[in-house]
Amino acid sequence: MIPVADGTIDGYLALPQREVSGEPPWPGVVVIHDVAGLTEDARNITDRFATAGYVALSVDLYSRGGFFRCVKTVFKDLTAGRGRAFDDISAARELLAGREDCSGKVGVVGFCMGGGFALVAATQGFDASAPYYGQLPKDLSILDEACPVVASFGKRDPGLKGAAAKLENELTERGIPHDVKEYPEAGHSFANQAHLGPLNVLMRIAGVGYHRESSEDAWRRVLAFFAQHLR
Repeated sequence: MIPVADGTIDGYLALPQREVSGEPPWPGVVVIHDVAGLTEDARNITDRFATAGYVALSVDLYSRGGFFRCVKTVFKDLTAGRGRAFDDISAARELLAGREDCSGKVGVVGFCMGGGFALVAATQGFDASAPYYGQLPKDLSILDEACPVVASFGKRDPGLKGAAAKLENELTERGIPHDVKEYPEAGHSFANQAHLGPLNVLMRIAGVGYHRESSEDAWRRVLAFFAQHLR
């Protein structure tokens, strides 16, 4: 449970193994799920960050009623760049930073919808941000105070044409440390493994779906970037 202003919300915490990552304190990572919510895939990603030596916490933005009751409100907050969803993300960051086994350095990573949140949250107290195929904020001036950003996009993503180049330019103009890459063979959600059976084929045709080579390269980039800015 994550303490917030109106009570608590759900989350999933994963811790490093001392025999692999050494003794604490370790840096922290807040993981923001995609539109599907806090799924098995989101938990697996959180576990993978823990294996890499991070105190990892995935926050459930649908805690107050599930997908159907919450998704509209959550997207409204994302569009506005403020609201209860961002308060929940900040609460997760504060929870990690206050733990004895956390160094106080905390990054944020998000996927799809969560990528949009991670990019805006780069201006809200985090030490590094890793948005995956997230929508760029309408008001790009909020990036003026952004922390270092490592961003990943798929060239075959029909909804984010030109987003990688635009973000690259915006961060360069502001002198913000960054690593932005667009993967030519990848589409939307290339780092998420959804188990949808035959629908996975249709999703790939539509430019959506897991692409292992791109996902693994992005993972290496994110870990290298986080090691530079969080350790």
